[in-house]
Amino acid sequence: MTAIKDLSQEHQLVSNFFRWPESEAEWEQYKLSQDQIDFFHENGYLANIKLLEEWQVDQLNEELAQIQDPNHPAHHLFYEFHSNESTDPNKAIFHSLGHWRITPGFHDVNWNPAFVMAASQLLDDKSVRFWHDQLFCKPARHGGVVAWHQDYSYWTRTIKMQHLTCWTGLDDANKSNGCLHYIPKSHRWGLLEKPVLTGPMDEFKNYLTDAQKEEFKNQVPIEMKKGYASFHHPLMVHGSYENSSEFSRRAFVLNVFADGTVSNSDEALLKGVPPIPKGDKMEGQFFPLLFERK
Repeated sequence: MTAIKDLSQEHQLVSNFFRWPESEAEWEQYKLSQDQIDFFHENGYLANIKLLEEWQVDQLNEELAQIQDPNHPAHHLFYEFHSNESTDPNKAIFHSLGHWRITPGFHDVNWNPAFVMAASQLLDDKSVRFWHDQLFCKPARHGGVVAWHQDYSYWTRTIKMQHLTCWTGLDDANKSNGCLHYIPKSHRWGLLEKPVLTGPMDEFKNYLTDAQKEEFKNQVPIEMKKGYASFHHPLMVHGSYENSSEFSRRAFVLNVFADGTVSNSDEALLKGVPPIPKGDKMEGQFFPLLFERK
């Protein structure tokens, strides 16, 4: 029987999924434009950034099908695993954290040159460190919602707030199958209360002022082809509606922060991960440096 290897021990590419650039000139092809960076800071998000080729999406979907099996031999490496996290008994949504530890593709997307370069630029040209990954999969016809929320409301156990989220589609995403939606410029609202992530879609509105509720009318659906990604600010208000279409809506999320972020808790920051004492730097096996800015 092949021994299970915990890929969190590997802080570099472990497959031929990507090629790491060897010179400054090779990095140039992955850089965002100044207009894209300005749009992100003004609106709180930046969408339709190509990160994967079709063959890479196909491989990740094969890996996904394998690790969704609760009997997978490396199942114990997940931080969280929810075959269905929806609070609506008539809907379904698969949600997990920790799959980067299990398969080479989901490990190596963290070191995708296009991803780490964009992440560093959107974090004001800082070095980028890994926080955690997620999978969100909505089956056809009865996929559940991800309620309106701000990511950092679940992450206050790490400070200061210098985080970034990247959502990448493993299927084409559109309004009919439950694509991501943003409220532009809501990253300026400050930190609000956190709802149940897969609970009622509009619970978050209970925490808003009348003016903020008016701004909800400006919500933007992020329709993208598979392999394309959207980046957003940690205070960006976002969510996704149910999937009532005939097509699945699978996606993975990479959450990162600027190097120098510290623990704000003496508790374990992720299930099964040794605690990092409050005030100590986030680093080590489970929070690797993805990209060092010289």
